[in-house]
Parts: sequence; structure tokens; C-alpha cells
Amino acid sequence: MPETRHHQHQHSHHQHGQQAPEHNEELAELLDLDAEVLGPFLDQETARIAERVSSPARILDLGAGTGTGTLALARRFPGAEIIAVDTDPGMVARLQEKLNQHGLADRITALQVDLDTDWPSTGPLDVVWAAQSMHHMADPAAVLARALESLRPGGVLAVLELDGPPRFLPEDLGIGRPGLERRMREVVAARHHHQLPHLGDNWTPIIEAAGFTDVVLREVQVALDPPHPEIIGRYAFGTLSRMRGSVGEHLDPDDRATLDALVGDGPDGLVRRQDLEVRSLRSNWVATRP
Repeated sequence: MPETRHHQHQHSHHQHGQQAPEHNEELAELLDLDAEVLGPFLDQETARIAERVSSPARILDLGAGTGTGTLALARRFPGAEIIAVDTDPGMVARLQEKLNQHGLADRITALQVDLDTDWPSTGPLDVVWAAQSMHHMADPAAVLARALESLRPGGVLAVLELDGPPRFLPEDLGIGRPGLERRMREVVAARHHHQLPHLGDNWTPIIEAAGFTDVVLREVQVALDPPHPEIIGRYAFGTLSRMRGSVGEHLDPDDRATLDALVGDGPDGLVRRQDLEVRSLRSNWVATRP
């Protein structure tokens, strides 16, 4: 079970960009792996929403990706109509397949919407859910303003964010120089500073500035130690393979060689290692429309 730290700030008052099809497929598979590993965490967050609105009639999922959050919301609120939107048509198609498989297409609608330029016609909402999507928005403040306008008085906003890719590797891998993952994350952070400037933001003042009240932050330190089931190796492989494609050219030759060994099918490959861990910081806000 993930360890949790609670920071409650109470006051009075995967939107995924267009990418090549093969990259979208890789991302979709990675999102599904993330859901399988960290599913209990999402159930904790939907329970927080239920504390504020027990029987929502209509929910909007912003940047739904492959539908992990959508399905978690559907489990928690079986009587709710859900509108799930994503800018990527491949994600929307994959989500639609899941809805058909689970017999949920009658109460969940999957739509392709670019939230930077458009907003779905939903009618009054009881919940707006944005899981790992707000940092993709070009103008998050504008999106939050639209969310506030769309919610009924007393409606709930949930914003779930993360501090970057999960960490998997021990400091000393037994191959290459120690500290590979730390150096990779430094490169990723530098790239995100330009490409995803809102990743890692403190969303409390932004949510409050949009007009929401009773803003509560809950931070979850995910810490899963070995031994692990086989899925952790696949989760690490999916994450580090994507990082290899995006930051590999910025690493020195020795680090690239080590990373290639990890994502290869040799004896040092991730799927064969028994020393992987999962570390991730998830920050999650709930707030209310007054």
C-alpha cells in the first residue's frame, strides 16, 4: 500500500499532446501499466471526492488518456454519467474499446477535445477530475476557470499531479557508473522546464485564484520495495524505454550504453532484475466551487 503524507491547506474562501502513432501506443501501454501498479492510489482519491459529494450525477474527466481515472470514477460512482475527453484520437479510441468491453458505453462518453482551444458541452457538472493532465495545458488558469463555470455550486474539482517519471533503479546497478537514474532525471527536468513548464507546480494558489474554496492537498509518497511481481519489470521497462528515446542523446556514451543494456534483452535487462523499486511523489488536490 503506498505510504501517504497529508498536507491540508484549508482556506475560507494523460491532455496528451499529438505524437507519432507508435509513441502514442507506447504511452497508452505505459498508462495502463501505471494503472495496474498504482490502482489502489486512485481509489483513495475517488473516496476523497465522495466525502464532499456522495452521489454526483455528472462527471467530467479532463485528459482521460486510456481511461484509468474514468474507470476508477465509474467504480466509485455507479450512478454517474461521465464525459471523458482527451486531445489524442488514439487515446479516445482505446478508451472507447474499454468502455465497450466493460459494458459502460451507455453512461460514459469518450470525446476528442483539445482543451487548450475548446470545451465540451456537458451541462452542469458535479465533479471535474484532472489526473496528470493539468501540466499539459497551455493555460491551466483558463482551464480551471472553465471548470469552475461548469460546476454546480458545491461541485468538486480534483487535480492529481506527479513530480516526474517514477524512480526504479538502485544507485549502484552493478554496471556502468552509479547514479544513472539521477542523471537521467536531471536531463528530463531540464527538458520539462521548457516543454512542460507547469509540471511540479504548486496548484493550491492557482486553484484558489480560479475561485475554488476549501482547497486540500494530499501528498502520497509511493514506495514499493522488492521483491516485486513481474509487472514491475515491465513498468520500469516501459518508463525507461521512453526516457531512452527522449533523453538518450543528452547522456554521455557510458550512460547510454548502460541504459541500452537495461532496456535490452540481455542478462542486465530490466525485466530480469530483482532489485528494482518504485518511488514516486503524487500530489493531489480537491476543492469546491462555492
